[in-house]
Amino acid sequence: MEFFAEANFSTDETALQQALSLRQLSGLCASIERVLRDEGEHGLIYCVWGEFPVRREVIKGGVRFTLPTCPNALAWTITTDPAPDPGKVVIHCTINRQAHDADFIESIENFVQDWKQGLEARQGVRGAATASGR
Repeated sequence: MEFFAEANFSTDETALQQALSLRQLSGLCASIERVLRDEGEHGLIYCVWGEFPVRREVIKGGVRFTLPTCPNALAWTITTDPAPDPGKVVIHCTINRQAHDADFIESIENFVQDWKQGLEARQGVRGAATASGR
């Protein structure tokens, strides 16, 4: 299953990659309560679904996060949209199921919306071009 949201601001790839570190996760997404361990590209978080190892990977346009031990293989990316709106921020979350119970689906939808709200509220994610008004 796939879940999407678009944050209402523009930024660039570099700004996203710099801002989206593991240590920043709980400050950017209300569904992630605490970062328990931060070892750069991997760590441990406590989130709405419990405690999970998390991995961070820099990708074209932004960052991908995965929960490698999650039974649903949950992963999410936060990237700039290359087209038709370059610079817009897209949150894309997936699980390895075609269907799931309604409560779990709702929790993922809330997770994606928490990312949208957290990113929109966070001025530090915005790129230099956006901050200067260009």
